[in-house]
Amino acid sequence: MRLGIVITDEGYLPTANGLLDAAGARGWDTLCFLTDTGVNLLADAGFVARAKARPNSVSLCEHSAERYAEGRFDLNGLADVVIVGGQYQDAELVRKCDQVLVF
Repeated sequence: MRLGIVITDEGYLPTANGLLDAAGARGWDTLCFLTDTGVNLLADAGFVARAKARPNSVSLCEHSAERYAEGRFDLNGLADVVIVGGQYQDAELVRKCDQVLVF
């Protein structure tokens, strides 16, 4: 099972972390796309640790990062972990995943 998780608001951090942990415990593959203020999940050390454990499983909308995350995290420091792109990455997630949850 491949689960896609789209996060549109930073308030969903606990939900995202819980879903990633639960999916991992089941042996499911996960992809995550961050947009709008959801990009600020990358300011959380726990979320970043989960992303580092599975490089390139998290992508984000570059426009949202420029608009909502200035100074919140070092995107250059995450270059080997996170895919920086746009809504195309969201479309790829939908295409590749068996189920998609949007928050």
